[in-house]
Amino acid sequence: MAKYIAKRILYMIFVLFIMSILLFFLYNLIPGDPARAELEGVKNKITPEEYQYRYEQARKRLGLDDPLIVRYGKWVKGVAVGDFGMSHIYKQPVRDVIKAPLKNTIFINVFAVTIALAITIPLGIYCAVKRNTFFDKSVQVLTIVGYSLPTFIIALLFIFLFAVKLGWFPVSGMVTPNFSGTRWEILKDKIWHLALPLGVMTVGSLGGLTRYIRAAMGDALSMDYIKTARAKGLKERVVIYSHAWRNALLPVVTLLISWFMSVFSGSLVVERMFNLNGMGKFYIDALVNQDYNVALAIQLFYIIIALLGVLITDLSYGLVDPRVRVNR
Repeated sequence: MAKYIAKRILYMIFVLFIMSILLFFLYNLIPGDPARAELEGVKNKITPEEYQYRYEQARKRLGLDDPLIVRYGKWVKGVAVGDFGMSHIYKQPVRDVIKAPLKNTIFINVFAVTIALAITIPLGIYCAVKRNTFFDKSVQVLTIVGYSLPTFIIALLFIFLFAVKLGWFPVSGMVTPNFSGTRWEILKDKIWHLALPLGVMTVGSLGGLTRYIRAAMGDALSMDYIKTARAKGLKERVVIYSHAWRNALLPVVTLLISWFMSVFSGSLVVERMFNLNGMGKFYIDALVNQDYNVALAIQLFYIIIALLGVLITDLSYGLVDPRVRVNR
């Protein structure tokens, strides 16, 4: 197991290195000049000579006059020690800029995934057990509708209904401005603001995940070993959860982990629409303002998340199904 994990980690490092090369060169080939973008706010407030001097200094400070391969070497050397460079928008190290958004994104996504799993796993199992009943057919219709709607459409519907019409929740933001109180009151205020985006992310995940769990459980319940277990007189709960669910887990694990990774990328839209202080909002702002050091750091974060997902999926096979050998 340890040997396999070590091999996979080396593979992840190699993939991350290749992706860093592609991303760095891609971002630096995008039309635009970060030095001019940095001086855009003072362009009309200083003389042309002063502007030219500041522009040349900015290019020198940002290393834009160096060859692209030299700039990549400096950048990757800094990344290796946790230095992603400076943000020309925020005038701070990128590491400090993305620290708070990173925590918020992880909090939002883990919360949304926990809620979604708490709903979809029992619902999918119940629909498989009660297959072709009125309840099952109703859930299948609703999941198809939910699966067909894009995330931004669900977000617009939630905003219109729960924020504009009913006024139950705020439209955007993560906290009430200038709000103060106990730790519990601050947490309640944060959850109140996050109710709509978490609801959107949860509803957007219910359709596909519920249907997949239902299908996997349905296949498991139709196997001969389930009939044998029932013929032995085992309780239905034992048959469902100890026999059928465990065998249905193997195909479900792949979906669960890949879906968990997709939730992180899907939150880009949600964070932008609800003006949440997360990685998605900062990533789009960085692209718009040509702050490529911030954009690269956030992109690398999502690549690492994807690579970890693949590793966890492979390791999970060995835990779920003893027939699958991880030590290869």
